[in-house]
Amino acid sequence: MYPVPTHCPVCHDELRVTRMACPNCGTALEGHFALGRLASLTPEQADFVELFLRCEGKLNRVQEELGISYPTVRSRLEEVIRALGYEVKEAREAAEERRRDVLQRLARREITAEEALRLL
Repeated sequence: MYPVPTHCPVCHDELRVTRMACPNCGTALEGHFALGRLASLTPEQADFVELFLRCEGKLNRVQEELGISYPTVRSRLEEVIRALGYEVKEAREAAEERRRDVLQRLARREITAEEALRLL
């Protein structure tokens, strides 16, 4: 089976499902069927969502699984959030506040540079 294409290869407009068939008995339904927001994700975004769920929503575990930095994981999550039609303003503000907090702790010498890098 092939993944469901979501955009027209000619004009790039959103494709609509209009026919569904049962592989067992051959029954077919025609109409206009919604696939939902998750179906509109790219294969890479869908893979990220699957990994995110497998890691129980813990970005640090996603970071470890992918072997990439926390900010990159956060950026990919924000990309998925936007692709689903939601805003990420609050998440970005929280990340900036966390960054400021880490840098302030480093300036007060509460943490080492290595700890700050790890936290960032």
